[in-house]
Amino acid sequence: QVQLVESGGGLVQPGGSLRLSCVVSGIIFRLYSMGWYRQAPGKQREVVATITTRGTTTYADSVKGRFTISRDNPKNTLYLQMNSLKPEDTAVYYCHTEGRQSWGQGTQVTVSS
Repeated sequence: QVQLVESGGGLVQPGGSLRLSCVVSGIIFRLYSMGWYRQAPGKQREVVATITTRGTTTYADSVKGRFTISRDNPKNTLYLQMNSLKPEDTAVYYCHTEGRQSWGQGTQVTVSS
């Protein structure tokens, strides 16, 4: 079973930056596409960004130009660099593995003055 451990969240002011990390185990990491998802209170979980095994990326329109997804295969780690943060980015952020059912504990991102 895949194990996912997200970290790097916190409280930041609007316009600030955070970098989230997700350490993945239980799979051959380099063989799987990955994604970052987020869920705000009272809302459904939504995809934020994805990255394929070849490094091709996609982004939700709401974060395009502000967020960057990347991966370090030798470290079995997925990253999400978040810049120019807005209050509407406030959510619990999760990473996810293509074709698997497991989710990690998530990491809380709060953007507030």
